[in-house]
Amino acid sequence: MQAVRRAATGRHVHSVARSGYPEYVSQRQDQTGDAVKERVKTEKKEPTQYKVVLLNDDYTTMEFVVQVLEGVFQKSPAEAYRIMMHVHQNGRGIAGVYPWEVAETKVETVTSLARHAQFPLRATIEEA
Repeated sequence: MQAVRRAATGRHVHSVARSGYPEYVSQRQDQTGDAVKERVKTEKKEPTQYKVVLLNDDYTTMEFVVQVLEGVFQKSPAEAYRIMMHVHQNGRGIAGVYPWEVAETKVETVTSLARHAQFPLRATIEEA
């Protein structure tokens, strides 16, 4: 069992409790000789974000777009309706902003659901 205490110099003093071994004092623990000690800074970087954009067409029903926004993008009914109307009036609208892999999966899901329901709804990915 090792006990660690601080000596008056601020250095750690390691001793082995209840044994006949002498205390070990590491006076050179912070020294590296001639070598230069480098501190490696790890920077956490947020992943690049991408917009999933729904594109308007003349055939996909407004109800289907609202269902997609609620189901795939977890939007509330009111938010889904607002986005759907924006897409309807402006030709395109942002469904959400996600890291690349998530955005890609959302686009594939939208495309698959639309094809299955026989709608030409399209979604694209743009850098945010």
